[in-house]
Amino acid sequence: MGKKKRERILPDNEAKAVARMLRVSPQKLNLVAQLIRGKKVAMALADLEFSRKRIARDVRKCLQSAIANAENNHDLDVDDLVVSEAHVGKAIVIKRFMPRGRGRVGRIFRPFANLTIVVRQVEAAAS
Repeated sequence: MGKKKRERILPDNEAKAVARMLRVSPQKLNLVAQLIRGKKVAMALADLEFSRKRIARDVRKCLQSAIANAENNHDLDVDDLVVSEAHVGKAIVIKRFMPRGRGRVGRIFRPFANLTIVVRQVEAAAS
């Protein structure tokens, strides 16, 4: 009994991981995501390891999760993986207020973002 197994959306040579509700604005997260787009996963992990951005730690965890999904769930070779997609989306925005002078109020927006990383296995060039 139970539910039917859902068809895979991604091709057989791809795996993905999603990090939701990251406490950073999507604009700042996209700067770090641009660092790793199109790179081999070893280079992407090295770039994130030595990045000075705070959110790079969470991006690195998401990339490692995508690599683990590719290796364990889809039997892909880790050495041939490339970051094919790293896209950022908006999540909620928490609104807060800060008292200002003369009875006024200043609005503070605390945005959250989602990150999706897709890794693809590419065949090594025969050379």
